[in-house]
Amino acid sequence: MTTTLVPSDPQEAAVPDNPDEPAISVRGLVKSFGDVRALDGVDLEVARGAVLALLGPNGAGKTTAVRVLTTLLEPDVGTVRVAGLDVVRDAGALRERIGLAGQYAAVDENLTGLENLVMVGRLYGMRRAAARERGLELLADFELMDAARRPAKTYSGGMRRRLDLAAALVARPPVLFLDEPTTGLDPRSRLALWGTIETLAGEGTTVLLTTQYLDEADRLADTIAVIDRGKVIARGTSDELKDRLGGERLEVRLAEAAAAPVAARALAPMSDEWPTTAGATVGLTVRGRDGTIVEAVRRLDEAGVGVLDLGLRRPTLDDVFLSLTGHVAEAADDEEGTA
Repeated sequence: MTTTLVPSDPQEAAVPDNPDEPAISVRGLVKSFGDVRALDGVDLEVARGAVLALLGPNGAGKTTAVRVLTTLLEPDVGTVRVAGLDVVRDAGALRERIGLAGQYAAVDENLTGLENLVMVGRLYGMRRAAARERGLELLADFELMDAARRPAKTYSGGMRRRLDLAAALVARPPVLFLDEPTTGLDPRSRLALWGTIETLAGEGTTVLLTTQYLDEADRLADTIAVIDRGKVIARGTSDELKDRLGGERLEVRLAEAAAAPVAARALAPMSDEWPTTAGATVGLTVRGRDGTIVEAVRRLDEAGVGVLDLGLRRPTLDDVFLSLTGHVAEAADDEEGTA
């Protein structure tokens, strides 16, 4: 569950921030749960005002990283600084400068939308009038004014998620952490939340976004870090990651998934790398475009493989992830502990 972050002492003096320092700086981060190493030497850096997507499947270590960065877990090894503050030594002051919205909306269902936001403001040490004014402002920004005085238990899933994000912004944090914020949302609510995140980034908020949805990372992030089994295995812009594969991608949808190994062997000579397979789909990077479709059809026909569809396209983040890890981004393992 998401945890509302508040300073350990609302009156605690803030540590001066260094504007030349990255908004987020992580060096050699290690975190283990018993014998499971959830994070294994992670390095990350996010410039001020940028959006970083931490991309990976369930169990990769994304949520554990967010919990360390937001002071909810202490690192075993490594240096972690956010908004110029050390996440262990300066934890209380840091909570004044960050917001967190997670996979599940952390709202009090018995309070109204406005009461939820006022409560968060009061926890941050705001006077009631100021907290109410800020709450009304956020409810308007998130198109929740019509439901401001309704109990949160009457809200739809998308409305609760927007209220949760509003709560994370009550204290106007310069750094915002979003842990798989669109998980479980319907397409319309998902698109609306994407628009909200883009607006926040456009206004200068630094955002670290974790997701297992490649289209989400493709649209929202300035840079992407791919994490798998506790390690960052690639980083760069969306275009940079796609360019790693090079050339056009041939994608073949087979009549039967069982034929994928045979199809991969038949198509392997057309690529410098072994084809990837995911169910009944076989993909490979081809050297040239001319005659590729004809050659692929001939090879598959000679191998006796039935084909439903095939075509050429530019690599996607799905291709990048599959090439890097050997499995699709949505392949789910149990998240480490509750991380």
